Amino acid sequence: MPHLPNTTKGRRTRTKLLEAARSVFARVGYVGATMSGVATEAGMSLGGLYRYFSDKEDLFAALIADTHDDLFRASGATEHRIEDDPYQALLEANTGYLTHYYDNRDIMRTLVEAASVDPRFREFWWQMRNRHVDRFTTVLRLKCGMEAVDGIDVRGMVEAVACMVEQSAYVWYAQEELQRAPMPLDQAAQIVTRIWHAAFFGNRR
Repeated sequence: MPHLPNTTKGRRTRTKLLEAARSVFARVGYVGATMSGVATEAGMSLGGLYRYFSDKEDLFAALIADTHDDLFRASGATEHRIEDDPYQALLEANTGYLTHYYDNRDIMRTLVEAASVDPRFREFWWQMRNRHVDRFTTVLRLKCGMEAVDGIDVRGMVEAVACMVEQSAYVWYAQEELQRAPMPLDQAAQIVTRIWHAAFFGNRR
């Protein structure tokens, strides 16, 4: 049975296996990845891999376990309060999100693929995006007294704009090799922030 190691050596081995898994998933995708491929990448036996992870799904779940929380924290760490300076607060939130997305673009690309073929990861992706939408909806309602925008329910607006940021990050970074030119992170953050700000606070800066 797979287990969480309680020795230093075991923890190092598990980390090594996750690093190998990340390389394999990034190279061949979720569907193409195999346990034997990860074992080969790590220079371990297949039996050794199964002592730590029960199957490919368990391995990928472990790989993305921290990414969700890290992404959520990165997009919420703002120095400015949205009720005082909405543009700067949004810019800081979007910069945090996009930077962390970029740093984990291989995992995020694989997650999108996994979500399309595996109900377990479709649910994970759904909860991940809804956590962001719920947080910002709550902030707008509590901090800015905003229940609707021009008669449209604020949560629907938040969901639409959040989808724009998520898809932009996917196109710019998860599929960056298809871009004619790289999208700098600071420019990306400014682009999506202007759209966020215009949607909820008008064009005033």
